[in-house]
Formats: sequence, structure tokens, C-alpha cells
Amino acid sequence: MAIAYFDCFSGISGDMILGALVDAGLDFDKLKGELKKLPLDGYRLTRKAVTRQHIAGTKVDVVVRTSGGREIVEGPGEDGPYHDHGEARHLSDLTSIIEESTLADSVKRQAIRIFDQLTTAESKVHGISKQEVHLHEVSGVDAIVDVVGACIGLVLLDIRQVYASALPMGRGFIHCAHGLMPIPAPGALELMRDMPVYHTGIEGELVTPTGAAFLKATADAHGVVPKMVLKKIGYGAGTKDFPEHPNLLRVCIGDQLN
Repeated sequence: MAIAYFDCFSGISGDMILGALVDAGLDFDKLKGELKKLPLDGYRLTRKAVTRQHIAGTKVDVVVRTSGGREIVEGPGEDGPYHDHGEARHLSDLTSIIEESTLADSVKRQAIRIFDQLTTAESKVHGISKQEVHLHEVSGVDAIVDVVGACIGLVLLDIRQVYASALPMGRGFIHCAHGLMPIPAPGALELMRDMPVYHTGIEGELVTPTGAAFLKATADAHGVVPKMVLKKIGYGAGTKDFPEHPNLLRVCIGDQLN
């Protein structure tokens, strides 16, 4: 049994989580094989070695094929607007997709829990019921693959407990399906309730709703690194290359010490 500590010195997002887990040793082919159990098509998962401020890491992308046959890296980027090429889904739609898969029950439960956290936050922010919430940015193929892939990664790496650092907050505005929103996006900020946060002064989105929801559903505690025998280290790259700091999510995996 292993534990994982997500060091979010540059925030956290779905693609950064996958990149960090793959960089730490998650078998990429096994990950893709498990994701094929989802009733989804029209995408492919890619990985590449990158550097951010001279630190090597892994960038994982979900490349989506549009109805016109064009391939794009879809989803909310840390540095710009969300490119929405799909239909917004409700929680019930996402639950059906996950339940119809042949994934392990533990993966299904964890993924549904993450999307439920997202829906709960959005319903509060917009003042509507959970059943009415359309998960625009976080219901696309890329977000489903990111969330389910992260849950698969925890299982394949035999990670039983998750810990995380405090979360950095950027500033500015970001374009999304609802228009121009302040950073952190209201949904992401709502998900960070009861988590330790701090302001950085950095222009741009650091913690995405998907990243915040992942920690909301999986993290046992936030703070310093727990006592462990460190076995694996991984760096997952974000989309933007910030000039101020390396845009990476670091994961430390090891055996817990009492």
C-alpha cells in the first residue's frame, strides 16, 4: 500500500495529475487500456517529455477529434479560454457514462464522487439545483478522461491515501462557457472551501475546477509531506510555461511511516 503527496506549488489540473502519475511510473499503455473500458471514442491520449524552467516532466494531453475531423487539445487551459466543441452534460449523463463502463467498481465510485463534488460546487455558485447544472468545461471528453484516468492511476499505483499541499491562487480573469470569470473560477474557489490556500500574485489560473474536485474527493489532509519512505517522484506539466516559476505538479509516492 502506498500514499501519494501532491505538491501543488504551481496549482493542479486534470492534465497535470495524469502527467505527474505517468511521470512517477504509471504504465501509460495500461492506463490507455483501462480508459478504453469507457463508452467514449473520438479521442486519443498522448504523452511527451517537456521541461518547465529546466525541470523535466511529462505532459499528457487528451486530443479530441471534432465533427469536422480536426484534432484539438480540448479543455480548459491554465493560460486561456476553454474551447468547447461538445455538448454540456448533466451529472446524470456523466454518471451513466461511467456506470456503463467495465471499469473496476472502485474507479467508478471515485470518478462519480469527483463529478458530484463539481456539480455540488457549481449548483451553489449559480444558485440552482444539482439536477439543473450543466457541467460545460468539466463534462467534455477531455475532462472525463482526466478524471477517470486519475482514478485509474491511483488504483494501478496501489495508492490508498492521498495528501496535498496548500493551494496557490492566481489572479486575473478567464474566459469560460459562462463568459469572463474571475480567477480562481467561482466553482474552483467553492471547491477549495476548507482547504488551505494562499495568494501568489501570478496572472493566470493555477487551480482548475477539475484539479480542486479531485483533491476534494480524494485528499485525506492538506499540509506538509507526511512521513513516508519516498519511492517515486513525478512531475506533471501544465499547458502554460509561466515565466515566474516551473508550471509543474509534483507527486511524491511512498510507504507511510507511523
